[in-house]
Amino acid sequence: MLKWLYRLFIELTNHSVSSKLIELFTKSRLSALFIPSYAKIYRINQSEMEKNLKQYKTLQQLFIRKLKQGMRPIDQTINSVISPVDAVIEDVGTITETKEIMVKGKAYSIQEMLGSNQAAEKYLNGLFIILYLSPSHYHRIHSPISGVITNQWSLGKKSYPVNRLGLKYGRAPLAKNYRLITEVNVNGKHAAIVKVGAMFVNSIELTHKGEHLTKGEEMAYFSFGSTVVLLFEKDAFELDSAIKVPMDIKVGERIGYLKQ
Repeated sequence: MLKWLYRLFIELTNHSVSSKLIELFTKSRLSALFIPSYAKIYRINQSEMEKNLKQYKTLQQLFIRKLKQGMRPIDQTINSVISPVDAVIEDVGTITETKEIMVKGKAYSIQEMLGSNQAAEKYLNGLFIILYLSPSHYHRIHSPISGVITNQWSLGKKSYPVNRLGLKYGRAPLAKNYRLITEVNVNGKHAAIVKVGAMFVNSIELTHKGEHLTKGEEMAYFSFGSTVVLLFEKDAFELDSAIKVPMDIKVGERIGYLKQ
């Protein structure tokens, strides 16, 4: 019963008009009135922000804030893979032969997530990592690896919550929400960086140009808290032994290694 009530509420509120109104509000000067309370409620670490809190003129400017130089050192270990975002690692596991991942006890189709069987095939028996960004997190996305972008595409229209309730009761938000997918080739092996839109605000803005990505380089930003899903081919990635679920992590911290 709780599941259906949750879904009904989300469907009633997640309308294109309400989404647009929320987006317009967060970009308006009026939203600046809420910045102090927002920073307090979500315990924003102001000491690491590039600007003083009073310099942000809208909530959206605060959401997409940059950090002071050097605040997110990048792990330089050879073949290391870093966290692309400040987030909570919500789940880690193996992609099944049926092209599914199990997240919080629910099966998600990576064929649906990526939009094609051909794209999903290469990740069978590979590893996946789910990184959830709350509204309190730094919203910019950095490349977890160095490599060449072989494909980039977007899918989906609406976005539903990707927090714990959303993952438990929602209609497969990781596979149905608006999402922007970047596929990277490293030494002949592929990794997919799936950037999943958050409820109401679908905006995922690309900031990187060109085909080559460098580990730690900024790729894009979310206009609100959301989720990044990392997919690796079989025998391409080894998880760092220090990684647990759930676990807080920051951009630049090592999550594993690329296998040679």
